[in-house]
Amino acid sequence: MTNEPLTPLDDLLGLLDLEPIEENIFRGAAGRATIVPRVFGGQVAAQALLAAGRTVPADRRAHSLHSYFLRPGDPGVPIVYTVDRIRDGRSFTTRRVVAVQHGQPIFHLSASFQTEEEGLEHQEPMPPAPDPLTLPTAAEMLPHYADRLGGPEVVERILEARDAVDLRYVDEPPLASVGERREPKSQVWFRTNGKLADDPMLHICLATYVSDMTLLDSVLLAHGRGGWAVGDVVGASLDHAMWFHRPFRADEWLLYDQESPTAQGGRGLARGRIFTADGQLAVSVIQEGVVRVPRA
Repeated sequence: MTNEPLTPLDDLLGLLDLEPIEENIFRGAAGRATIVPRVFGGQVAAQALLAAGRTVPADRRAHSLHSYFLRPGDPGVPIVYTVDRIRDGRSFTTRRVVAVQHGQPIFHLSASFQTEEEGLEHQEPMPPAPDPLTLPTAAEMLPHYADRLGGPEVVERILEARDAVDLRYVDEPPLASVGERREPKSQVWFRTNGKLADDPMLHICLATYVSDMTLLDSVLLAHGRGGWAVGDVVGASLDHAMWFHRPFRADEWLLYDQESPTAQGGRGLARGRIFTADGQLAVSVIQEGVVRVPRA
């Protein structure tokens, strides 16, 4: 019998496999590699949602989450998640989760789960986008911008931070047009780099993880800023909300259509829609983040 090496996706799935340490209390492993020296926000959101889901009957699917990032997470130590069972109704279940490190809350999430039922249905149409297989991969694209990112070693750090996900920009990312104001809209295709088990909660948590990667790009595009890795802005996610409308698989191509309606007061607002490849609106996302120009 041969022991095959773990893939980056295996590593990410291990990160999301929380350890139960007491009733309603779970522990998440320390963070993966990140571009900035703090825990990636998508990781904390995905782990917190998974902790909530571990206390909910299997026939109730997550349909929304609302969260706040309170303090930067320390990537060197585990995160403890405490789940408060707010309500168990006939159709809906509500959970509140607090993530703690070093005795202080770093993240707060409220999530709602619903039993499956029939109802009225409509959706916005999927916007046009090219076939994802015609677009360059991150490994093909990012080396072209190594000089703007501070060298090949920074490119390697970015690729390592995202190596569990195949994420492809429809248009060039913000770092490609520093100093050039563009329409505050961005599109990426994404899927996990490998197949996932047939567990709807797992696919929801993986989409939650990815949803924090590029959402504020549209804010940067409006002002000709390259982003955190370039160093012409400083920022962080403040709050994050998601609504899960229809079933989807995170290991199949999903189009993440993003835009920013406003920025002011050192904050930028972005909203996104995630569509399946056949045009189903699967997820809606809204996030506000700190977006500041560094002081001289």
